[in-house]
Amino acid sequence: MWSIPIIDGPVPWIVYTVAFAFFLVLLIRRPTARWVLTALLALLVGALVGLGIGLLIDATDLFGADPLPMPVLWWAAATFAAIGLAVANLWRSPLWRKIVAIVGIVVFAIAGGIGINAVYGLNPTLGSVFGIVDDNPIVVPTNTATADPDAGPLYETFTPPADMPAKGQQGTQAIPATASGFNARAAGIYLPPAALVPNAPALPLVIMMMGHPGNPDPSAIAGVLDDFAAKNKGLAPIVVVPDQLGPDGNDPACADSKAYGNAETYVTKDVVAWAKQNLHIIQDPKYWVIAGYSNGGGCAVKYLAKYPDQWKNLIDISGEPFPGSEDPGSVTSTIYGGDTAAFEAAKPIAIMQAAPAGTYDGMTAVFTAGSQDPTYIQAAKDVSGEAQAVGMTVTYYEVPGAGHVGDALTGGLQEGFTVMYPVLGLSAK
Repeated sequence: MWSIPIIDGPVPWIVYTVAFAFFLVLLIRRPTARWVLTALLALLVGALVGLGIGLLIDATDLFGADPLPMPVLWWAAATFAAIGLAVANLWRSPLWRKIVAIVGIVVFAIAGGIGINAVYGLNPTLGSVFGIVDDNPIVVPTNTATADPDAGPLYETFTPPADMPAKGQQGTQAIPATASGFNARAAGIYLPPAALVPNAPALPLVIMMMGHPGNPDPSAIAGVLDDFAAKNKGLAPIVVVPDQLGPDGNDPACADSKAYGNAETYVTKDVVAWAKQNLHIIQDPKYWVIAGYSNGGGCAVKYLAKYPDQWKNLIDISGEPFPGSEDPGSVTSTIYGGDTAAFEAAKPIAIMQAAPAGTYDGMTAVFTAGSQDPTYIQAAKDVSGEAQAVGMTVTYYEVPGAGHVGDALTGGLQEGFTVMYPVLGLSAK
């Protein structure tokens, strides 16, 4: 049940159709002056309530500092307008209409929730909406070829068999928190088509972290990489999407702390060790990418800056300028025990500035943000500017027409891997 798709496929359209049918039943009554006035007033008041709730959320930063996208406000207005109509049907009506109205309230709420979720485009399944990682253990193939990056780039040396799958495989894997003890949900795993064939080649590795709130869901990156693989002999990196947040909805700010556990050690030690031991990847960090979206982007650039021997490539999609940027006061107090100096020193720019000259030479970094997302545009410009100053080869890209949600994520991944494919030996330059 939790794997039911609610952005693509038939489910949204079925729900919208049912909701519209309920709306028509509740709207169509004997057209007396009283009912026409009542219906119009109910629709208007409901729409104003929906807009008011949306504006209140924006004013109080209830879900973060980013303003709600305009389509979300329209969905809220439409949903509450329909609910207002249903409430109006509870008076001066027969029992059957009252029952339809009560059920309709639930249907309208579900339809509105699906519509708003589709605007964001970040939770493709029912489980991901509720933060439930659907248990789908993935089997990693063992009949693989010996890694030999010196033989030449993969796009030249790999010949796909005729029966290679057209798309990669997604699944989950519980990664032991051996060093960290961190309470993490199962990681998402993506194996590209080239990893699913006999004598598969060793492939590059991507460790990708999602936003907060969010889930370790590989769907977005898997969809983008399937498209790249289709044009490049089935070749794509193997991807691990670890849970850098934990199951309780907290923001560990990409750090180790008594409050929320050792999130940093989990990603940089436990996840890395598991990938080395269990995935058929090229072991050379030259072929490794640390990537992230929003909260995960802040983590990615911090970890690249702090552990330059572990990753040589970065994709930072609409990333925070530093972990904890949305609430620095709370993060300083909760994560760093009130130590402002420690919090400042943990910022990616500060880490890069403190590193010895030449530390980041030879690294490739891609920073993206939606063109309609001014806060994160500035963050991307600031951090990418410092990355370039310390020697990284930097690409900065604004996703046309995108805000801070699903379109920014997909567009950022597409640009990121356009840059990374030649770097990783997966396509010609």
